Amino acid sequence: MTLTMMKLTQHDTHEVPRPRFGTAHVWVESPLQLLSAVETHAAGLLGTDIRVIPRLGMPLEATTQALLNHAPAGVHFEPAARKPPQPKSSSNRYVTGDVYSGKVQRSLLSGVKAKEIIIIDDGLATLALIKQLISDSPTPLVRARAKNSAARIAMGLATWHRLRQLAREDRLLIVSALMVDADTKAKMADLGIKFAQHKFEWLATQPVAESFTEPTLLIGSAMVADQLIHEQPYLQWIEGISADGPVAYFPHRRETPELLEKISKIDQVVLKEHTVPIEMRLRVLRPGQEIRALPSTVIPSLRLLLGPDARYLYPQAVPEHWWTEGTDIELREHLSSSLKV
Repeated sequence: MTLTMMKLTQHDTHEVPRPRFGTAHVWVESPLQLLSAVETHAAGLLGTDIRVIPRLGMPLEATTQALLNHAPAGVHFEPAARKPPQPKSSSNRYVTGDVYSGKVQRSLLSGVKAKEIIIIDDGLATLALIKQLISDSPTPLVRARAKNSAARIAMGLATWHRLRQLAREDRLLIVSALMVDADTKAKMADLGIKFAQHKFEWLATQPVAESFTEPTLLIGSAMVADQLIHEQPYLQWIEGISADGPVAYFPHRRETPELLEKISKIDQVVLKEHTVPIEMRLRVLRPGQEIRALPSTVIPSLRLLLGPDARYLYPQAVPEHWWTEGTDIELREHLSSSLKV
């Protein structure tokens, strides 16, 4: 009898096995998180039976409908709910995108019954979370731009300890499309935090549902609505861009009707309806088109999706005089980090 020897490929010992099996309960609070849930499932990281529960009151209908038409097998969309799900079996997975959410933190601290907690992509917030989790000093998981009460800070600190405990138990996985440097990955591995990356492989296989004729595609920013930058220079920036030709303006979901009314009156600006994530809308460019944007999570995502056409993506750094006095240096640097990712 002849024995055939097989040469085995050496894999990274920290690589998360795929595909995995079982049921995952997925709580989503934004269109990007909803898209990330489908990408993470398509990458074989969630299981075979995926229950997606949107947060009640969030603008997710358009994204849900778009994904329903093409979602990979095993994805089930449940009715919107006020609170995150509680897996009924310790063999199930608990999945969320926003660990800074008070609702999510309360569910994690209540001792959620799950074999694994998975944090799916929420853009730059995911990188901020990783940075805090690998900190040598306990760090409250609270939103940098929010005015946090003592009780909210205490809950954020308890959540930091809870996630570190889950990591020690080999029960914490973070998934993102964004790059994490080697030193950070090594520190995560030392703490027991598993990490996996996707590159929007599933979305890249889907048909493009929309096409825009304007030569300039301008991605709206929430920084005015969040009172991080002044309104007037932002409007002047849009006016300067539209002076060169027609502009398709894609509003951010937090932009106010009052601001959008002012933008709609700028000559040659065509206001587009807010529907599905920008990643789903602008991943294919027509000849001669370019994308303009302020610092945003969408910039590194579009770089992945556009491939060679990413050279037509022109992110704009925020000039110093645009920032409001209440926006501290650390927050400015965090918001601007998308230009370097």
